[in-house]
Amino acid sequence: MLTARTITHAHDAPDRVTLSYEDRMLRRKVLTSDGGERFLVDLDHATSLGAGDAFALEDGRLIGVAPAPEALLEVTGDLPRLAWHIGNRHTPCQIEADRLLIRDDRVMRGMLDTLGAAYREMVAPFTPEGGAYGHGRTHGHQH
Repeated sequence: MLTARTITHAHDAPDRVTLSYEDRMLRRKVLTSDGGERFLVDLDHATSLGAGDAFALEDGRLIGVAPAPEALLEVTGDLPRLAWHIGNRHTPCQIEADRLLIRDDRVMRGMLDTLGAAYREMVAPFTPEGGAYGHGRTHGHQH
């Protein structure tokens, strides 16, 4: 089995692995690419991966990272106010010009109801903001 010990950028990698938001935070794990290639990820530290990142296999090939479709809530309304409340809960949030996307969660639905937000269920790739100090999770990585 091939091993990937480094991350690089490659928007046009010939193969890719599709991972959920949670699964894009990893250090050591066996993955299978969308093309069927099994490989071991063995990084120095836990790393938050995003679209455009790629695993560099020891034979020189690259396997790109793609966000998987997930159950989300599309939130609309007073976006600055809603974004503040979502951020205050330390909830990952994808911020767009006319909507916020968060993972579907019963507790967050209750908060949104209390705040008078409009929301709807949807399934889409989830790429939340990374935060002011890196990727916004326990550890980030440098490019």
